[in-house]
Amino acid sequence: MAGVKFVVEADGGSRGNPGPAGYGAVVKDPAGHVLAEAAESIGTATNNVAEYRGLIAGLQALLALGAEGEPVEVRMDSKLVIEQMAGRWKVKHEGLRPLALEGAALARRFRVTWKWIPREQNSHADRLANEAMDAAARGEKWQAKTISATTSATASASVTASLERQPDALFEQPGAQEPGVRAGRGTGWMAGSTRTATSLLLLRHGETPLSIEKRFSGLGNPALTANGVAQAEAAAVRLSGKPYEIEAIVSSPLLRARQTAEAVAARTELPVSVEDDLRETDFGAWEGYTFAEIQERWPDELAAWLADPGVAPPGGESFATTARRVDRARDRIVTAHEGKSVLVVSHVTPIKMLVRLALMAPPEALYRMHLDLACLSLIEYYADGPAVVRTLNDTAHLR
Repeated sequence: MAGVKFVVEADGGSRGNPGPAGYGAVVKDPAGHVLAEAAESIGTATNNVAEYRGLIAGLQALLALGAEGEPVEVRMDSKLVIEQMAGRWKVKHEGLRPLALEGAALARRFRVTWKWIPREQNSHADRLANEAMDAAARGEKWQAKTISATTSATASASVTASLERQPDALFEQPGAQEPGVRAGRGTGWMAGSTRTATSLLLLRHGETPLSIEKRFSGLGNPALTANGVAQAEAAAVRLSGKPYEIEAIVSSPLLRARQTAEAVAARTELPVSVEDDLRETDFGAWEGYTFAEIQERWPDELAAWLADPGVAPPGGESFATTARRVDRARDRIVTAHEGKSVLVVSHVTPIKMLVRLALMAPPEALYRMHLDLACLSLIEYYADGPAVVRTLNDTAHLR
């Protein structure tokens, strides 16, 4: 290991393949002293997905240690991941390509040597992955037992100490409020709070021809399909009845969002106001292409975009730019409708941005959220306390 300053060992596993899955990663110095650990349960996934997630978490932990540009040896017992990352094997599985691109983009920030090791030599990372899965089975979150590094929203690690178990009171319980129901007084976070929340009920637009084929859909203006119209109507039926008390509707200017908003407006007899900054991200030259097509035509640009929210697609808009305008739109809406319940009809990226900003999560959190078409999410904003995300990706009206 001459010249190597850091070692990253990573692993992932699935109890079922696919099944309940988790990853583990550890950063060590050449003498074997542990510098950081990361582990997380990731729900249902395959072994290979979990292994890639472990690699990414390990490299993010290393980056958080300030090791950019340093020589590092990455060790895994996954022959597939090591050979693909070393460029000797192609990434043929569609579901692994985004993870491989993200891992490769992170690896370029170091001087990486890739090394396959037998499973018995990867016992530390394997133990962490199993600890994370065991903790999830008990309804807990994995906690670091040694010094750890802050990595990202995907890693359960902290720079100075392990986190306390999250109290059950922070999570929704059976019988919790329906999204959009007025919360009344108090934030639920601070004793003595007396302010009423400004509630933003976030509705993603319905299906379009591009969403059927999973094509990038930014500032292009497709209309809803017949199914998309039905999805919008289902949301409208739900939102026009009790216990919802919508007092205003604000929409993106794009047609697919306007059609969805107007379906609700027709049932609630509320006008639709348009907020231009709620439009979808401009994907530039990638508009209308699938992920696989973009990877084939613009591999370097795609890798850079996945690795850095400040990078824009060719001729398009970066996620960092989108975040700034969505932040402005939120401030305008909350100020104009203080203490009221507002339906905001928009797109996947602006809604994810609003959730991320409310959670004070890093930009990488965008890649860890999923929003279905015509889904509902709810964020409450308090003048005397933090924003509270109460609901995410609720599709009960579509079942």
